[in-house]
Amino acid sequence: MVAVTDTTAPARGDAARKASTTLAARGRDLIERARPRTRWVLLANVIGQVFIILTGGAVRLTGSGLGCDEWPMCTPGSFTPAYHPETTYHSFIEFGNRTVTGLLTVIGIAVLLLVWTDRTRSRAYRSLGLVPLLGVLAQAVIGGVVVLLELDPRWVSVHMAISAALVWFSAYLLHRHGEGDAAPVPIAGPAVRVTGWVLGLLLIPVVTLGVLVTGSGPHSGDTTVGYRFAFDPLLITKTHSGSVWLFVAVLAALLVLLHRLPASSSVTTARRAAWVLVAVTVAQGAVGYVQYFTGLPGLLVGVHMLGAASLIWATANATLHLRTRGTATPR
Repeated sequence: MVAVTDTTAPARGDAARKASTTLAARGRDLIERARPRTRWVLLANVIGQVFIILTGGAVRLTGSGLGCDEWPMCTPGSFTPAYHPETTYHSFIEFGNRTVTGLLTVIGIAVLLLVWTDRTRSRAYRSLGLVPLLGVLAQAVIGGVVVLLELDPRWVSVHMAISAALVWFSAYLLHRHGEGDAAPVPIAGPAVRVTGWVLGLLLIPVVTLGVLVTGSGPHSGDTTVGYRFAFDPLLITKTHSGSVWLFVAVLAALLVLLHRLPASSSVTTARRAAWVLVAVTVAQGAVGYVQYFTGLPGLLVGVHMLGAASLIWATANATLHLRTRGTATPR
C-alpha cells in the first residue's frame, strides 16, 4: 500500500506565516507613520480624562446613576438604552458617560502603541504608556460594581478618586513626552522644591473634601435621602474651604520664590505655569463661592466639577515645571 503525502500542507503553513509577517510589518509601519502625532494623542488623553469627570458629574447631578441598570449591558439584552414610552433621559445620560469610557479605551490603546513601541526612549518612559488603558479598564470594572451595588457611596468615591489620579497621570505623561530621559534636575534650590511638593500634596485634601461636600448635599446623586455622606454640610464645606485657602497660600509662596530667581528659560516657563494655576484656582474659587451663596444650582456644581479636573491638570503642570530633564528628540 502506497502512502499519500499531502504536499499542500507546508505550502499553506508558509503562506500563513508570510501573511502574518506582512500584517505585522504593516502594523509597525502604521505606528511609525503615526508616531509624530504622539503628542496630540497624549493631549487627547488629558482632555478625555477631564471630560469624563464632567460627564460623570452630569450623571450624579441628574440622579442618573442607575439610568442603565445593567452592566455591561445598559438594559437587559441591550448595550444601548431601549426606547419606550416610559424611557427617561437618565438612561441616555448614563449611556453617554459609558460611551466616553469607550472613547478613552480607544485613546488608551493608541497611547500604549505609540509610547511602548518608541525604542528611542527609556524603558521607564515607555512603561508609562500602559497606565491610561489599564486605568480606564479598571474604571469600567469599578463602574460596573457601582451599578451592581446600587451606587454605594464608597465605590462612587473610589470611582472619582481614580478619575482624578488619571488626570494627574495623563498630565505627567504628556509632560514627560516633551522631556528627555536624563535624571530630573531641579530649576532652583530646596525652598522651591519643597514648596512644589507641598502644593501637590495639598491638592489631595482639596479634591477629596470637595467630593465629600458634593456627597453631603442635595447633588449627591441620591434622590431618596438627599445625601450620600452623613456629614454636616456646613462643617464639611468650611473644612474644604480651609484646605483651599491653605493651597492658595502655598501657591502664593511658590510665586514669590519663582519671581526671586534669576531669569532663565526654565524659570520663565515655571512662572508661566504657576500663573496658569493661579488663574484656574481663582476661577474655581469664584465658582465655589457663587454656588454656595446662590443655593448650589446644579449647573454651577457641574462647572465646579469641571474646574476641579482643570485644577488637577494645572497643579500637575505647574509642579512638573519645577524640574527639567532636557528636551526629547523630536520624532
